[in-house]
Amino acid sequence: MIETERLKMRRLTPDDLPWLIEMRSDPDVYRYLGGWEKQNPDAVTKRFKTYLEWYEEYGFAQCLMELRSTGEKIGCSGLQPLEDTGEIELGYNLKKEYWRQGYGEECARGWLRYGFETAGLEKIVAVAVPENNGSWRIMEKCGMRYVTTEPHYGFPCVVYEITRDEYLSQQ
Repeated sequence: MIETERLKMRRLTPDDLPWLIEMRSDPDVYRYLGGWEKQNPDAVTKRFKTYLEWYEEYGFAQCLMELRSTGEKIGCSGLQPLEDTGEIELGYNLKKEYWRQGYGEECARGWLRYGFETAGLEKIVAVAVPENNGSWRIMEKCGMRYVTTEPHYGFPCVVYEITRDEYLSQQ
């Protein structure tokens, strides 16, 4: 679907489900994604089906993130409706061994570009648990601004956003 300098984000296929379950079974990964309750195999399977439905409905959703150089699967990222509000949310999650290498920011910038320049969105939001400072730092590096802290996905989250005009003025 979209490519950046080092990454390719492509539509999920049913063959990707076992990999996604394994990746999100890492306690260091799922602690930032709602905990085991939201990332156990049954929950991931249900969510995976939702990603596929959103892709059909919106033309985008969470996608598999691969290294362009090797095709290795390193995470998921994409745009999707924020469950509580319906606003379009930027989301990303990586296998732990790929943290702190710039992939989160790179995919986030790619999705913001896609959202505003291709999908024609007017605003994109992102949420994270407050203790996931790596995630909200990515949001800030991408020009998103803090709006509030409020519940999403059943727990308190920092909320960031960026409008199309703000994005374009930064380019």
